[in-house]
Amino acid sequence: MSVKAAMRRALTLLLMCLALAWTSLAAAFEEFSVDDIKVQGLQRISEGTVFNYLPVEIGDRIGEATTQQIISALYKTGFFKDVVLLRDADTLIVKVQERPSIASITISGNNELGTEDLQEGLKKAGLVEGRILDASLLDRIKQDLQRQYFVRGYYAVEIETVVDETGENQVDVTINIQEGEVALIRKINIIGAEAFAEEELLDEFELGIPAFYAVFSDRDQYSRQKLSADIETLKSYYLDRGYINFNVESTQVTITPEKKAVFITLNIHEGEQFTIESIELAGDLIVPREELQALVDLQPGDVFSRREVNAVSSAITERLGNEGYAFANVNAIPEIDNENREVALTFFVDPGKRVYVRRINITGNEKTEDEVIRREFRQMEGAWVSTSKLNRSQVRVQRLSYLDQVTLETPMVPNSSDQVDVNMSVTERPSGSLMLGVGYSGGEGMLFNASVSQENFLGTGKRVSTEVNTSAANKIYSFSHTNPYYTLDGVSRSVRLSYRKTDAAEANLANYIANVWGGSITYGIPMSEYDTLRLGVGYDNTEIETTVFTPPSYIDFLAANSDDFDVYKLSLGWTHDTRNKTVFATQGVVQSLTTDVALPAGGLTFYKVTSKTRWFHPLSKRYTASLELELNHGDSYGDTTELPFFERFYAGGAHSVRGYRANTLGPRENDVNLGGDFRVVGSAELIFPPPFSEQNSTVRMSVFWDIGSVFDEINKYESSELRQSAGVSLIWLSPIGPLSFSLARPLNDEPGDRTEPFQFTLGTLF
Repeated sequence: MSVKAAMRRALTLLLMCLALAWTSLAAAFEEFSVDDIKVQGLQRISEGTVFNYLPVEIGDRIGEATTQQIISALYKTGFFKDVVLLRDADTLIVKVQERPSIASITISGNNELGTEDLQEGLKKAGLVEGRILDASLLDRIKQDLQRQYFVRGYYAVEIETVVDETGENQVDVTINIQEGEVALIRKINIIGAEAFAEEELLDEFELGIPAFYAVFSDRDQYSRQKLSADIETLKSYYLDRGYINFNVESTQVTITPEKKAVFITLNIHEGEQFTIESIELAGDLIVPREELQALVDLQPGDVFSRREVNAVSSAITERLGNEGYAFANVNAIPEIDNENREVALTFFVDPGKRVYVRRINITGNEKTEDEVIRREFRQMEGAWVSTSKLNRSQVRVQRLSYLDQVTLETPMVPNSSDQVDVNMSVTERPSGSLMLGVGYSGGEGMLFNASVSQENFLGTGKRVSTEVNTSAANKIYSFSHTNPYYTLDGVSRSVRLSYRKTDAAEANLANYIANVWGGSITYGIPMSEYDTLRLGVGYDNTEIETTVFTPPSYIDFLAANSDDFDVYKLSLGWTHDTRNKTVFATQGVVQSLTTDVALPAGGLTFYKVTSKTRWFHPLSKRYTASLELELNHGDSYGDTTELPFFERFYAGGAHSVRGYRANTLGPRENDVNLGGDFRVVGSAELIFPPPFSEQNSTVRMSVFWDIGSVFDEINKYESSELRQSAGVSLIWLSPIGPLSFSLARPLNDEPGDRTEPFQFTLGTLF
């Protein structure tokens, strides 16, 4: 028999078998009326669930086409891996085999991706304990995980999914991850850079080769997202310098076979540098043209800069926003002359409709009364929207010390084209404390503290504080009350009553004991949005006790005057404050000038002048620069011949020049610190959140440089006598109050100086 004949015979037999099978299947399901439906093989799924998916009911007539619909419908549920239909007389039997359900999910080996994040991702993908296992879903999850690791530069990652049967038709799913090492960048090449050096361009990149001293830098860890961001940075660099036709023509990322090293090559086309030919304003300007032209900080002939063009658009938009046009559009339209390499700019202004505030809504203030927050608003309900007033309102609210986070949104009112709501959401800080404790201060030693303070008393915004504080140096009993809105127009009033007993020797001062009790009342009068005038009067009774170690000059002063003094003080001060926050500010400046004058009615006549300035500037989202300078000067007038020794200034310690013991800088007599009539203290800091916590609203660190000292008189000031130190500090706004730590190194200490590298103030609750 030929091969051809044999194949013909085999094909004939196969067709006969298929025909027989088809006939049998058709015979088994010749059309009939269903009297009953039974389901066999169920373990965890209920019959009701199956019946819900069946496309037939008792009484229906089914045939061959219907059986295919039944099988398809049950498979689509994903519950079953096998479905068979049988007929017993007029009973339809559905025989199924369930897919196993997931008993547990375990993830191991993941360090780069957090377990909680992975579990949340698996849940969203549908891989959840108790659900039916879908093998295809495991494959998709594996691929998605690989992509996530690839994006982060882990090209050697290996992911294995293991399914173990546990009985009762359940399985344990394990995802084993071997992350491997992140691919490190060995070289970045920029081909086509002529206008700028390659090193200059690469300095702008987040990716790159770290400097040899940057031990903890991750700059060389490749990430696709970081590379995309760096390419955008490169484009901006050129566009901000006039290269309008700049383009990145291609990007090649090469990974070595062992997947540990990455080489990046960018091919760029710089084009020519363009200058500005002309600048025009067009559209509906709303405000006088001259006013908008003053905001255009560009001139014909300047090199084109996209950053500066966008800044002009933003400035015009903000100006229109102050007139109620909250959704104004300002488009910079360039007309490019490639032949002459010039750009004609037209700023087209579309103000849109003037928008009004329908309602101001405040949420999140569980303790603070609405009015306490509303009185800080400069934007009013019913008035048109003002961008500057909204921004200032947010700053004023977030300056309240008992509020933490403050966010502001202005959604459109539904079915209205000219109204918005102002929605402010706040997060409150703990504003009150009841504290009993012991602690240690580097300047005062062991101390006992009991205090009740409330920055936001009963939600009214008023501050009430009662304190008992004892240490080897000081015993303090005080009460104070501050009402920031004593009058409706924002005049504040502060009242203070206190008693203090100071053992000066324990505070590193000359040996004497001062008992001081008194009180004061001070009013703060707002002169402008940023300026406040302060007027106050006070009375102190000071009684001095001497010892055998009291300096002779102090004894002479007491002999010439008295050892019991009544001092009536008049205080006049001015404060200019543009900070964005009062706690952990990141931007702005606070300046103050205060003069305290002891009036002749008390016998002693003297004055003290204090000037303080602190400046904050954000360098980035994480880093803030700060500069601080304080000058203090005091002197006598009238019949008093010198500034009383118990009113002198001191320096050194955690609150002035860190790294030196508290109150030890300046003039001495027989190795005793006498203080002085003139003090200079300054500081420069780089402030940042600590690496172990991004919660910079409660914790911050700084690298600092301090300088300062005290001088006997202002005309004896010598810059060479200023002491300097440098170090690091940490401040934590803990539940028991601010805790500060500093580690400083004196830079120019002299023999006899008392240094103290580590300084802190720490309290512990009972």
